[in-house]
Amino acid sequence: MASSLRDTGGGGAGSGSPVPVIDLGPWRSGGPAVRARIAAEVDEALQAAGFLLVTGHGVDPALPARIRAAARTFFRLPAPVKEPYAVTVGGRGWLGPGAEANSYAEGTASPPDLKESWSWAADEPTGDPAVDAEWFRPNVWPAEVPGLRPPVEEYLTRMRALSDELLELLAGALGLGTDHFTRHTGHPTWGFNLNWYPGTEVLGPPLPGQFRIGAHTDFGTVTILDREPGAGGLQIHTDADGWQDAPYDPAALTVNIGDLLARWTGDRWRAGRHRVLPPPTDAPAEELVSLVYFYDCDPHTRVESLPEPIGRVRHEPVDSHAYLRAKLDAISVS
Repeated sequence: MASSLRDTGGGGAGSGSPVPVIDLGPWRSGGPAVRARIAAEVDEALQAAGFLLVTGHGVDPALPARIRAAARTFFRLPAPVKEPYAVTVGGRGWLGPGAEANSYAEGTASPPDLKESWSWAADEPTGDPAVDAEWFRPNVWPAEVPGLRPPVEEYLTRMRALSDELLELLAGALGLGTDHFTRHTGHPTWGFNLNWYPGTEVLGPPLPGQFRIGAHTDFGTVTILDREPGAGGLQIHTDADGWQDAPYDPAALTVNIGDLLARWTGDRWRAGRHRVLPPPTDAPAEELVSLVYFYDCDPHTRVESLPEPIGRVRHEPVDSHAYLRAKLDAISVS
């Protein structure tokens, strides 16, 4: 059963939380003992919940604030203005109401997610026409909100660098060379969503079993989330505690690992299972905007489970992008 506690923005991850706050500063500059302590804490958290809160990331909070302000300008436009930008899951543009149902990634039927999104993705061609046509198409920007592009482009640059730094930390947490994962991110795919969660006056009251985002795990390596706390906010699932409101620290970014990285570790680490609650009955007009950066790896990387003693389950190797395409297709509402 979900916790009755509401994440209203106060406090960080409390004592006993399976989601620690990891300061990247000591990891960058600390000696062997400090780095070993951080590595052990990261390893434990990713075994339990698949989530971390990360501080010391270097992102000025004014940057996501600028993105949110511009995003709200777009999302509040009339539907006929937004419709020319409409795309399906995996496209570059506007995902309108009813476009996604993330629970289908787990094989669970549900009504569509209660949100709208604007999506960007990797757009620097590799030179391979087939790969570029599927994974590196040009991005689209809403002409009605010219102020959106500059802060998003700056944010994307920062997220790419931070994702590689996190993958180096994670390799270190497994006792591997720091480039164990990043040697597969020379020309990676990624996705970036601005998720708008309006109140019930926009999308109507939730149907039975309907969420802002249904229960799922992400599909790639690491996801970096800049979120707004809310009563209809993020929840995470652990075997020990079931569904609980996600801890929040205003100075932190929320990081979770996805299916590909969990497979890579032989299920030593779990992909962070999560959902976003619908607008609550006591705050039906609540409106939130999340910035979600999904990081993958180079197209068609062979993802092979690490053997024991690190790995615990030996999965069949997968082609990273055949796997990603199947997941994206699964959550698309036709």
